[in-house]
Amino acid sequence: MTSVLVLYMSKGGHTARIARCLRDSIAEAGGRAEMMDLVEAKQEGVDWNAYDVVALGAPVYYGSYDKSVLEFIAEHKSELEARPNSFFNVSVVARTPEKSTVEGNRYMQKFLELSPWKPGDLKVIAGKVNYPSWGWLDTLAIQMIMKFTNGPTDKSTVIDYTDWDEVAAYGRHLLTLA
Repeated sequence: MTSVLVLYMSKGGHTARIARCLRDSIAEAGGRAEMMDLVEAKQEGVDWNAYDVVALGAPVYYGSYDKSVLEFIAEHKSELEARPNSFFNVSVVARTPEKSTVEGNRYMQKFLELSPWKPGDLKVIAGKVNYPSWGWLDTLAIQMIMKFTNGPTDKSTVIDYTDWDEVAAYGRHLLTLA
């Protein structure tokens, strides 16, 4: 049975929800999957030999990745590269077709420039706008970004742009990497 580790970093919980969907779709397809937050992975360690495939996911905040993501990658580059691997990012800009591809997503291109790890497989996943869950400063900043990108600016807006069927298909795809 193919085993997959889904590592992820999440601030607001949406990337964690995506990781759960990946874990569940892998299990439904006959694989074994575990998910682990990067904080947990750093504190408790990872038994890398227990996994045939590793996927790592991170959200994009204000055009950047949390520094913990690139720090984790720098620390564990050799372990990530020792088995089939994949990286996925989660961003609201991926709500548009032209920015939902690896080539068209500037944040994926930025990741590839900054990361010492060059994943064997890449995936762009559209995120979620959830103004009511954000503080006033985040709301204001996201509203300005949305205004420039023709997105929603109403402070009561909650829109999940994630294609959950596509996320499940990506989970099944991870099994094929082994």
